Amino acid sequence: MEADGNGLRRGGLIETFLQGNLAPLLVLIALAAGVAALLLTPREEEPQIVVPLADVLVQYPGGTAEEVERLVASRLERLLYQVDGVEYVYSMSRPGLAVVTVRFTVGEDREESLIKLYNKIFQNIDRTTPGIAGWVVKPIEIDDVPIVTVALYGGGYDDHVLARVGEEVVARLQHIRDAGAVTLHGGRRRVLHVYLDPERLAAYGLSPLEIAGSIRVSNVQMESGGFEQANASLRVEAGPFLSDAGGLRALMVGVHAGRPVYLRDVARVEDGPEERQTYTRIGFGPGAGEAAAAPGSVPAVTVAVAKKKGSNAVRVAREVERALAGMRGTILPDEMAFRITRNAGETANEKVNGLVRSLAEAMLTVILLIAVAMTVRVSLIVALAVPVTYSLTLLVNYLAGYTINRVTLFALILALGLLVDDPIVATENIYRHLQGRRGPRRPAIAAAMREILKPNILATLAVIAAFLPMFFITGMMGPYMRPMALNVPLAMLSSMLVAFTITPWVCSKVLRETSGEAPAPPVEATRAYRLYRAVAKIAA
Repeated sequence: MEADGNGLRRGGLIETFLQGNLAPLLVLIALAAGVAALLLTPREEEPQIVVPLADVLVQYPGGTAEEVERLVASRLERLLYQVDGVEYVYSMSRPGLAVVTVRFTVGEDREESLIKLYNKIFQNIDRTTPGIAGWVVKPIEIDDVPIVTVALYGGGYDDHVLARVGEEVVARLQHIRDAGAVTLHGGRRRVLHVYLDPERLAAYGLSPLEIAGSIRVSNVQMESGGFEQANASLRVEAGPFLSDAGGLRALMVGVHAGRPVYLRDVARVEDGPEERQTYTRIGFGPGAGEAAAAPGSVPAVTVAVAKKKGSNAVRVAREVERALAGMRGTILPDEMAFRITRNAGETANEKVNGLVRSLAEAMLTVILLIAVAMTVRVSLIVALAVPVTYSLTLLVNYLAGYTINRVTLFALILALGLLVDDPIVATENIYRHLQGRRGPRRPAIAAAMREILKPNILATLAVIAAFLPMFFITGMMGPYMRPMALNVPLAMLSSMLVAFTITPWVCSKVLRETSGEAPAPPVEATRAYRLYRAVAKIAA
């Protein structure tokens, strides 16, 4: 054991792992933790980027677009731009409504940003333009984007029936764990149409506003009191809500000549779909297989499913597929078809698996090159060091709250050519010492590691220092590139730890010493050294 000028005892960690069984225990724990981290870490296509964003919707009934812009939107823009952390404020004005969008700086805390936004509005509520009917703040984030969209179509059903089925599908998909907002797009909802007869209204002395008011006040259900009787408390409710056309027809809307006037006396009531405002259809091309046989396009509705923040998009998408399959024959009629038109979980899983395969191919290529350049035993040692290094990296990546995405895996592929340096240098120097038979086996390995201890540490720190500035990238690219800034230095540190703990122990079990009495020739006498020296002289 040696000591440097600072009193640092070099080789203590190396000899501790050489003498005991800590190295194989560390290998088993690291590999198990890496597999668990690979399975538990959420998968998605892109890294999580926090950009606090909110729309402020202000109602200004009766105002033209120019009046809304001048009296509402412009004033609110100037007010909200005073909030700390706000980067952009822009608005859209239309008759009776102003939509002001507030975007905070990337990386700002979402909850704190929304609290500051609410506080600013409430502190200036007395300065609002007279005539404003109300305002709503609607936060927007990246997880609001659906990861799965499902189209319901076919069976000869129109968009009204499809919408009724879609509403039931939405209600059941809401129960999926980690599912976010589940919305229905397209189709026509069920409504009760009231077609007034002007002549009958005039005969009974009623107006359309009176009819509308009667319907509004009757379509309520509320508790109106209660009483106790026979050791029981009975609650009295007034109502109930209007639920069908028959109840609406029997609604009393006025009195004429001492007799009640019912809605059926002055109007025609029909139960059916709402008036058409949009068209939603689906069609298929030649690549759709059997579905391409259907001519043209057919009515359809779309159910969109988002996920909660930080959840696994792959698992949520698979749960949606299983739930839809379980609805067949009950909620979804047999003749009604459904097709998943967007599945971000599946595409994310495919891209992640593709990058994992690329990572495995890169690892195999590096190991084969080492086997050709050195020996098969050396390549096996490095082959063990690489998965252990990646396992430790993925474990810390999971504990830090990062997901597995294309940037994370790109960082691991990029780090592959760097992280094998420490095990290769350690193994090569140990191999040279054992071939040269410089003393007993374990002391020779410890001496070989002490020779390259400082250079390995300095080389690792140099690579880490080159990637650390990526932590300070601002704007949208900051959080996007942060997985690379974390994983490359993390892989280098893990590689250095493996090179100083596991690699010496594996070398002591795998590498062989030179047989015979004559020691190996000095490095200056080798062919590789002479070739390198000749090339260096030419280059100089």
